[in-house]
Amino acid sequence: MLGLILAFPEKQWDDCTVPVNDEPVLRLTEKRLLMSKRIDKILAVVREDKLKTYSLHVLNPVPVSARSKTGALLKAFPDEPFFLVEGSMPLVMPFLVDYLIGLYHRNEPEAVIPIWRDGTAEVTQAIYEPGPLKSAIEAALAEGYRGLGKVVEFLDYEPVSIEELSRRNPKVTLSFLRIRSRMNAEFAEKVLSEAQF
Repeated sequence: MLGLILAFPEKQWDDCTVPVNDEPVLRLTEKRLLMSKRIDKILAVVREDKLKTYSLHVLNPVPVSARSKTGALLKAFPDEPFFLVEGSMPLVMPFLVDYLIGLYHRNEPEAVIPIWRDGTAEVTQAIYEPGPLKSAIEAALAEGYRGLGKVVEFLDYEPVSIEELSRRNPKVTLSFLRIRSRMNAEFAEKVLSEAQF
């Protein structure tokens, strides 16, 4: 399956070049995704004006010009099912990626999306069918929603309980850490140095 990294900073804390263990968080995210047994190719959607910087850190950057992550995703839309992850998630768990892809292949829904107990969807660590996702994004934009978080309201997706998965393996929750501050980066460094992933 295709892995699609959304490395498209909208805000100051979205910098995907923040170092974690002396490597940019984007490179670590790509490495972790490549550790999955079911990901065979990775593309990274990057800002066109940051192409030089990001091309140093990822194998296949796809430069786009857009105002938001949603707009960037629409411009770089793949034509095959894909696993979407943000470029600032260096602890993405390969076993979780493999599990979610397995669910997708077994049931073939429009999407497989991890959900927290409060109903919050982790839309940037999920699997999507391109056609239904594109329609959902367009419907969300037509309703005035700009963020990716609202697309779940327009998709027929298979929810996966994060809490239920974390009862089986507590490392699951680490997969959803986003690097938004130096404190997040230090935590990720500590986790990566203490454990064998």
